[in-house]
Amino acid sequence: MAKDFTRSDRVAQQMQRELAELIRTELKDPRIGFVTLTGVEVTRDMSHAKVFYTLMKGDEQETQYTLNRSAGWLRSEVSKRIKLFKMPELHFEYDRSVEYGMSLDKLIDQAMQTTGPADDQADPDKAD
Repeated sequence: MAKDFTRSDRVAQQMQRELAELIRTELKDPRIGFVTLTGVEVTRDMSHAKVFYTLMKGDEQETQYTLNRSAGWLRSEVSKRIKLFKMPELHFEYDRSVEYGMSLDKLIDQAMQTTGPADDQADPDKAD
């Protein structure tokens, strides 16, 4: 039976926890908005890690620029907390899935408001 989680999955989960803590507590740059890390994907050879994030408030481009500029420092701080032979390079990517999900919710709500209740359909008991 195959393993449920690979080593790269476990490393990604730990990196997400550590990066979230570092960004929240130690990264003191006003250009970074309210960042939430949504996931981390680490390659099998542990050379690269994609860090996905969303913003509750703040400018997306300034945050992207600042996170990419801080990637080296964040990588060195994570390497102090997680002992790996090779610490992956960090690549930050804005995660649009939350925005997409919210827009779908709005569309569903609008569709539910425009259509009436199910009682508008023809009643099979009432024949002409």
